Parts: sequence; C-alpha cells; structure tokens
Amino acid sequence: MLEKMAPSISLSVLFLLFLQFPLQAISINSEGNALHALRTRLSDPNNVLQSWDPTLVNPCTWFHVTCDSNNHVTRLDLGNSNVSGTLGSELSHLHHLQYLELYGNELRGKIPKELGKLKALISMDLYDNKLEGKIPKSFGKLKSLQFLRLNNNKLTGSIPRELTRLKNLKIFDVSNNDLCGTIPVEGNFGSFPIKSFENNRLGGPELKGLVPYDFGC
Repeated sequence: MLEKMAPSISLSVLFLLFLQFPLQAISINSEGNALHALRTRLSDPNNVLQSWDPTLVNPCTWFHVTCDSNNHVTRLDLGNSNVSGTLGSELSHLHHLQYLELYGNELRGKIPKELGKLKALISMDLYDNKLEGKIPKSFGKLKSLQFLRLNNNKLTGSIPRELTRLKNLKIFDVSNNDLCGTIPVEGNFGSFPIKSFENNRLGGPELKGLVPYDFGC
C-alpha cells in the first residue's frame, strides 16, 4: 500500500512546489535567456560578458547585471564596454528593467520598437553609438521614463509626438543625429534646453535662424 502511495505523494509535493515558485522561475529563466540572446548579438573584444553563463539558474551573478530581492533584472550596465553589434526584441522580456545603460559602444542598426514594452524603465542611455533609423513611437508608452539620451548616433526621421505623453521625462537629448522636422512643444518638451536638439535638421521657434538646413522631413 505504501509503495503505491509513494509516487502519488512525490507528485503532490512537486505540484505544490510548482504552484509556489513557477512564475518566478519562468520569469528568471526568460530574463537570462533574453540577456544571453543579447550576448550572441554582440562582439566583445574585452570579454566583459565572460561571466554571462546561460547554464546558471538566473543572471543575477553576472557582471554588469543588477537584480532586485526577487532576482529580477532591474539594471543592465554596459556603458563604455567596447562592445559592438545590434540590439534585438529579446530585451523586451526584461519586464522589471529600470536602467538600460548601453552608451559609449559601437552598437549599430535600428532601435527595437519592442523596448517600448519596458514599462518599469526609468533611464535609457543609448548615446555615443552608431544607431540608425527612427526613434520608435512605442517609447511613448514608457510612462516611468525620466531620462532618455539618444545623442551622438545616426538617427533619422522626426521626433515622435508620442514622446510628449511622457510626463515624468526630465532629461531628453537627441543632439548630433540627423533628425528632421520640428521640435515638439507639448508636454515637458518646452522646458528642454536647445542643446538637447543641436546638430540636427530640426526647426522650431527657438532655433529659427540658427539651423542652416531645410528641416522638413
């Protein structure tokens, strides 16, 4: 009788454990998978990503990665790391990410629109890279965003009006790109300094006479 009950008891214990920890385990694994996918996209001559071991339970022991008390990734710090490559949609799986610091590298290609799914994001620093294409309109969904620095890239197109919905945005810098059109005046944009928009093909009341280009897109 006991022999017949043992398997059912074991299954019951496993089931209870699964009920207690499944979502956290799945979330942690998906975050580790997302970061490992990023690693496969990047060239890393200085081996700053050497500790990013996908066989570990979660990525919280990896260098340049910070987690909260629940082992969720909240910060990715790869500024001035001499990495090159492209960014992909997998970063959108870092649902608890608050700080995305990728400045001062050789990143190229387009900024993934999927970054607009990072609802907890407070700071996104992608400046001093070689990113191109348009600023994603999806960034208008980042309601917690306070710092957005995209300066010194090769971005084109206009500044999305959707960004004026970001009521918490304190710092915005798109200088030294190839943006065109007019500078929004809605929301917080009326308070951002002129230097945040310099060296583009942008126009607006404040830049009248100071931009020697046709700022139409």
